[in-house]
Amino acid sequence: MTTTEKNMASAILGAIRARRKEHVIKNTSLNPPAASSAKLRPVTFADFEGVMALRRFAGWSEDLRANWERLWLHNPALENLSFEMPMGWVLEAQGRVVGYLGNIPLIYRFGDRVLVAATGSAMVVQPEYRAMTISLNAAFYAQKGPDLFLTTTAIEAVGRIARAFKCATLPQSDYDSMLFWVLQPEPFARGLMKKLELESRIVGFFTALGVRTDRLVRRRWPKRTSRKMELRDISTREIGDDFDVLWQEKLGETPRLLAQRDSATLRWHFDIAGDKGSGRVLCIYHAGKLMGYAIVRHEAPNSETGLRRSIIADMLAKDDDPAVLQALWIAAYEQAKQHGSHIFEVLGFPPKIRQISSAWHPYVRKYPACPFYYKAQDRNLHEVLANGNAWYASPFDGDTTLWGFGS
Repeated sequence: MTTTEKNMASAILGAIRARRKEHVIKNTSLNPPAASSAKLRPVTFADFEGVMALRRFAGWSEDLRANWERLWLHNPALENLSFEMPMGWVLEAQGRVVGYLGNIPLIYRFGDRVLVAATGSAMVVQPEYRAMTISLNAAFYAQKGPDLFLTTTAIEAVGRIARAFKCATLPQSDYDSMLFWVLQPEPFARGLMKKLELESRIVGFFTALGVRTDRLVRRRWPKRTSRKMELRDISTREIGDDFDVLWQEKLGETPRLLAQRDSATLRWHFDIAGDKGSGRVLCIYHAGKLMGYAIVRHEAPNSETGLRRSIIADMLAKDDDPAVLQALWIAAYEQAKQHGSHIFEVLGFPPKIRQISSAWHPYVRKYPACPFYYKAQDRNLHEVLANGNAWYASPFDGDTTLWGFGS
């Protein structure tokens, strides 16, 4: 990658991507200063308002109670639990919630094994109580029931805590690298200028010109295939029984750790109350049979920059058929353009799937650290998962796409 490309990648992703957990940087430390004591206890639904007040304090957007009910009352994973899992833990001091860590149950499959995963989510602690951040994580990792512990949206500070509890970094190659394409250079340039607080029209003009020229020279867009495939575009609520057939066939392939993807779980996963964006399911059929799908999420405009992005939230194809995956990738790119997004991005997926887009010259942004950490209760399983080929990690995993665009 040239210096120009590196600068472009850094500027683009820096302008459009702000993780909710970035607020945790100031609130977490493995060696924090002394702090006032607070009581640690499990979360109840009565804590909703207190947790929302804490989110407002941290500068996060608020959630809806309906999403709490979705995660901890209507979650399909609850049907597979033979034990109780807390909704999470809070730190309480003087009648106020001063710290929080959510605990979301999810089902994973590895060959014939059905595994219960605990996903840590939305951790936030007031600065004066940061000395007790470790107690939240200790409670999370002390759970006896789950087979797996996952953290999928970790910043560096959260990653250090995960490693302190003997978690391993996801071994799937390049998960710390984002692939993305600029779809609209001029609006992107204006959004970038807002992000950088630059008002110069000349700078904006040359930024847009540079992106547009780079796209033309490097041909940064998908090339259409000559193979004809039937493409259907449906909503997530229209996901039907044909997805269950594809899912069962997928489980019969080479064993890999896969988040549960039956039709009921897919519908639940993307039925997010208060979601300010939209999601569509692109399906490839052959002779009336579903051969693969891609779920594309389109973001509402960023309140600060006005920029919109589209992401591939999940993608699956029978036998990882390259032709099916390529058709899905192209359809997702085209839909992002039609939706009016300024950025189209892809995170995760195994190397063979990511390589499909290599001819389209995506920009690449490498994060300071991998955001995905795991730990298996079974030591043998933990060692098996140290092999990158055992994973099919994507934004569908953990809590990465469980929240709405406004969350």
